[in-house]
Amino acid sequence: MTSSDDGGYVHDPAAFDANGEEGTEEPAGGGGSLDPTHPDSVDREFDWRGWLLVGVIVFAFVIAPVAIYLVPPGGEGYRFALLILPLAPAVLLAITAVWATTRP
Repeated sequence: MTSSDDGGYVHDPAAFDANGEEGTEEPAGGGGSLDPTHPDSVDREFDWRGWLLVGVIVFAFVIAPVAIYLVPPGGEGYRFALLILPLAPAVLLAITAVWATTRP
């Protein structure tokens, strides 16, 4: 941002970087590059965490619904079966998915 002699604003495109921010500053950690790491350059593979996530997906989408269908509770347990039993695999799936995808 520069100002003219009369105190008004004069736009100077050279003062802004590609992101539209003024100036070029170093990252907060210092000494790093401003370019983010490209996802293709990160060494990630489908290891045991991925297979565990696949297992939890199968449990949440196949095993738990089949168990609820084949063993329906009677009486007051019907509400439990339709509300709580599907909630447990969903929470397990959410926690496992976050854990499996946020590895260092």
